[in-house]
Formats: sequence, C-alpha cells, structure tokens
Amino acid sequence: MAGEKEVAAAYRELAKRWHPDQGGGDEAVRRMAEINAAFDLLRAGAAHQAAPRKPPRGRRRGSWLPDAVRRALGPELLDALSDREAVKFVTPVSTWASPRAVLAVTERRVLWLLDDAPVARVRSLAYRDIAAVSLKVHRLRRKAATLTLKTNGGRRHSFADLRPHTASAIERHLRDELAHSRL
Repeated sequence: MAGEKEVAAAYRELAKRWHPDQGGGDEAVRRMAEINAAFDLLRAGAAHQAAPRKPPRGRRRGSWLPDAVRRALGPELLDALSDREAVKFVTPVSTWASPRAVLAVTERRVLWLLDDAPVARVRSLAYRDIAAVSLKVHRLRRKAATLTLKTNGGRRHSFADLRPHTASAIERHLRDELAHSRL
C-alpha cells in the first residue's frame, strides 16, 4: 500500500489535471468529485488504523463492502450498518460536537461517528427524517464546505471541513434520494 506522502502527491497530480477551474466542463466536475471521494476514503481509513482489532469469528463485519470502505468506516460504524447496507460515501468531517468525525452516507441513511465522544459515538439520520439539505462553500478558504441537514422536527446537523466537490456530490445524492422517497 502506498504511503501517506505518495497518496497525497498522486492526489495533487490528479487534482491539477481534472480541477474544473482548468476547464473540462461537466466531465471535470464528475472526475474531481470521484478523485476527492477516493482521497477522503483513504483519509478516513487512516484515522481508524491506529487501533486494529480482530474481526469476530465467522463472517467479517461489512464483508459485502470493499476493504477500503471497511477500513474507512472503522469498527463502530461497521457495527451500526444493517446487513448488506450499501455505503455511497465515507469522509472525514467536523461537527460542533466533535472536530474529528467520520461521515458515512448509505443507501438508506446518513451515519456519523463522533471520534472524541465518550458514549453514543455513532449517530444516524434516515432519509425519511431529512426535510432539507443545504451546502455552503466557504469563500475565504475555498477548500472547505459545510453540509447542513434539517430534520422534519426542525433540528439541524452540520458537517464542516468537507472538500467542496465531495460535499456537492453528497448533496446531489441526498437531494436525489429525498426526491425519490417523496414520490
């Protein structure tokens, strides 16, 4: 497996080539979102490598998922998944409750792990409970975005420090899912 420096260098090279500001239209936007999602997946996986644990006997947790996704999710988010629940995105984020969190978007819901919380570290929100999705790209830094989910009960959950292209891909996915669930 490539080291952290090699991965970062490869990311920078691909970002230089496919960044939408360099031209390329919709294809560049799509490719940059894929590049950012892959890089975020590797970064989230690195956060869980510090404490390797043995899988339980028998079937491995999340055996239906690719290895990189399982590593990025870590043991607690894997335990929170239902059997065969497909994971679309995994990325590091920060929340008001935890500056180091991991966000996972599945086919049914949004889950997040609050890394520094002592209890109730995994939270989730089903698509049916989401009333609105909004995205704000921070103009000063342009390297970060905040995704905000408003629940049907009026509560807001904000996920900050997302890469803008990753955040927009997640926003599009959630809007599509919400539109399909309301049909």
